[in-house]
Amino acid sequence: MFPDDELALKARQDKSPLYRHVAVTYLWMFVGLALTFVTGILLFSSNLVFLFYRIPAVSILLLGAQLGLVIFLSARFTRMSVNGCRAVFIFYSVLTGFVVASVLIAYDAVSVFLAFGSATLFFGCMAAAGLITRRDVSGFGPLVVFGLLALLVMEMVNLFLQADALDSMLSLAGVAIFLGITTYDSKRTKDLYYAHQDNPEMLGKMSIYSALELYLDFMNLFVYLLRLIGKKR
Repeated sequence: MFPDDELALKARQDKSPLYRHVAVTYLWMFVGLALTFVTGILLFSSNLVFLFYRIPAVSILLLGAQLGLVIFLSARFTRMSVNGCRAVFIFYSVLTGFVVASVLIAYDAVSVFLAFGSATLFFGCMAAAGLITRRDVSGFGPLVVFGLLALLVMEMVNLFLQADALDSMLSLAGVAIFLGITTYDSKRTKDLYYAHQDNPEMLGKMSIYSALELYLDFMNLFVYLLRLIGKKR
């Protein structure tokens, strides 16, 4: 074996733990998405979702529970066990299935499939870009937060205005913002691995934390694309 071949082999071996961590992270993200959409489809096909949404307070409780779980896991995952993190993530994914069920009620099937396919394609491209790039993206953190806050404020404003043109603009902005966030979070998956590579238990927690971030990126991308190109029933 030539020296260059030995160096290349060693480099691949050194990267193997990173690749496994990234693979586990994306596997958990896919598990979460599968649970969400299977739950949503089952609720929709069985008409159970109509029973839940007849009571307005149920929607508010579901949204509050979702937000609470995300905040809880983000704030406490370092103090939880790996299995505890997984349990919260799984529960959150199933809970989000209620949102998907409501989406299936509001939009026709073609629109949902088109938005899902587009979100998958865009997410895959931007996630791959994040994994490939070697650029330090930590400086984009404040921009990400500012963009999300601005989007949230404008969404709240449009709740009162109910302007279709503004809704389309916000949907387009949401797609653009979450495409950027996907690249940012994908790159952070590698950065978090390097920061905790000597602590296997923490890496297990980080894989769930990163999976949650990527899961949220995909779901938001899907929803904004659906709002942008979807046809309501």
